[in-house]
Amino acid sequence: MKGPSFVLTGTLVRLRAVEPEDADALWRWSNDPEVMRWLVNGYPTSLAYQRKRVERREPNSYERVTFMIDRLSDGRTIGVVVLRDATPEMGRAEIDIYIGERDCWNGGYGTETMRMICRYGFDKMRLHSIELTVVAEHVAAHHVYEKVGFVDEGRLREAFRRDGTWHDVIVMGLLEHELVD
Repeated sequence: MKGPSFVLTGTLVRLRAVEPEDADALWRWSNDPEVMRWLVNGYPTSLAYQRKRVERREPNSYERVTFMIDRLSDGRTIGVVVLRDATPEMGRAEIDIYIGERDCWNGGYGTETMRMICRYGFDKMRLHSIELTVVAEHVAAHHVYEKVGFVDEGRLREAFRRDGTWHDVIVMGLLEHELVD
């Protein structure tokens, strides 16, 4: 395990705080067109900039908690998950997740990570609901979210552009009593 940071451990993955050495993987994933296919990503950045950004990042807080996803079988870092824009007044947060290692896309890592981070949000942060958005054509991700208990709450028509084509975005939500363990 990398560094002495807070961890959540499941059967397939461990969720831990971001460490400086994670910058290289984050940079590599953000520059992989297939990994970023259905994600909103910014402009290309250098590895040096990514390393500085990770070093300068704010510590985890109620408003934004970021975990790296490590595969338990070998300790390999395979992705990242974030609960963001959390507000205690509303008891709501938004979630972002991606598995950056393509050979780990179909191993159940994303499903377990979603269950773990949602349980953390409901139990430790006292959230009542968690929201996310997913591009309608990203069928695999939509399926994972449904398995965890998320339901479609709306559709933003032609809200995401990729490769010159506009795509609909589905808004999904999960209430604390709906989480499927």
